[in-house]
Amino acid sequence: MGIVFNQSYKNIIIISIAILIGAVNTLYFYPVFLKEEYYGLVVFLLATSNLLMPLVAFGSQHTIIKYYSSYSNKNERDSFMSSVILIPLFTIIPISLLVIEFHDLIGKFLSVQNPIIDSYVWVIFLVAFATSYFEVFYSWARVQLKSVFGNFLKEIFPRLSVFSLLLCVYFGLINKEEFVWWLTGLYYLRLFIMIMYSFSLYFPKITFSLPKNIGSILTYSFYIFLAGSAASILIDIDKFMIPQKEAISQTAFYAVAVFIATVVEIPGRAMFQIINPLVAKALNENNIKELSNLYSKSSINLLIVAGLFFLLININIEPFYNLMSNPSYGDAIWVVLMISTSKLILMSFGCGPAILATAKFYKITLPFSILMAIAVYFLNDILIDIYSINGAALSTLIVVFIFTVLKTLYIKVKLNISPYSTNSVKVLASILVVYFLLNSVDLNLNNILEIAVNTFFILFLYLSIIYKLKASKAINSFINNLFRGEFRL
Repeated sequence: MGIVFNQSYKNIIIISIAILIGAVNTLYFYPVFLKEEYYGLVVFLLATSNLLMPLVAFGSQHTIIKYYSSYSNKNERDSFMSSVILIPLFTIIPISLLVIEFHDLIGKFLSVQNPIIDSYVWVIFLVAFATSYFEVFYSWARVQLKSVFGNFLKEIFPRLSVFSLLLCVYFGLINKEEFVWWLTGLYYLRLFIMIMYSFSLYFPKITFSLPKNIGSILTYSFYIFLAGSAASILIDIDKFMIPQKEAISQTAFYAVAVFIATVVEIPGRAMFQIINPLVAKALNENNIKELSNLYSKSSINLLIVAGLFFLLININIEPFYNLMSNPSYGDAIWVVLMISTSKLILMSFGCGPAILATAKFYKITLPFSILMAIAVYFLNDILIDIYSINGAALSTLIVVFIFTVLKTLYIKVKLNISPYSTNSVKVLASILVVYFLLNSVDLNLNNILEIAVNTFFILFLYLSIIYKLKASKAINSFINNLFRGEFRL
């Protein structure tokens, strides 16, 4: 786990910086400079492009992760890499033709409740294309076990771009309409930089000879594309459906709450960049012992760190919302709790998603993803009407919990490995104890002071308990090094 931990904490730093920049954008710049209507529009456009992205990428980014380590020589890898970057074109070309032909019809369908959407239909496709190929070349770098710079481009670059563009709006250099198109262009700049970096790590001899296992590659890509399309529904369908049922401003309130809640997955987003290729390598070598080690250690470490973020968010959420200029954003406080809980569940699953996606039984990801997509769609359709944006969050929580349990059981049956242990129960109990203990105390302080006091007690209580439990050697070693002054970036 040495290389995993080394690159993971660097990625955590990058993602944390990205979150801070994103916090300024999401909590202040967007609401003040763009207002709720255009903020909701941007959220809708990006969410819809994310729904389209798996179709455009056609599973290529996952195909690279799964198969790259299976080739023994450079000629085979060159043939593989030359072929895999062409796969998205099989969907990009027909989608482009369909958008050209049915542009007006698509625009009318998407803008029934909110006419502002009609003028930006092309943005959805253009961002999906740029994001898809970015993920392909990011995977290109990750299989070289170089994830940090790509993670910078993935996490910090777009947020810095938004930050800069929102300042341009504020100073009158561009208007709100131009903001959307400038943002689209910066996605392409990011893609270009990622391509150049990936080629600097590994530049294949371009060949038109197909890999010997091209049939397996295309089959895998197809299944992952279908599974990814269904899985993306779980992530972004709520931001797509809310504007179909509510004013687009509700999407802005929901997006802020989701942004806050997704801080919980920072450690996972950092660790998965490097651990997923290692999972694929262990599976390709049929090294079940190493796979089990990655599975259990990733689970307990992610649960501990994600638990800390969960507590920091939910104990401080009320005074945090009180600091916002628009009190309407605070109506989504339950969204924060439910989405952050769902993220905590996902983090506890460790590298389970990577195992399902790269093992020989990867085809099971398709029925799982389809069932999850169907479940969340119908739950959203019912619960948004009843509970508005809280209903969308509840739908996500229900689906994530049920299917995480099912996926865990499936891997247990197939490989006889599990991410959970008695330590998992102890850590979860610690999270609940600290949450209910501190949430029951009303400090009645200034909002900023209350956040500071809460944060101190969370860090002291939670980390003390975790340290005493000795649930994770890596976490305890990390804490020891911090106190000894031996921690180095």
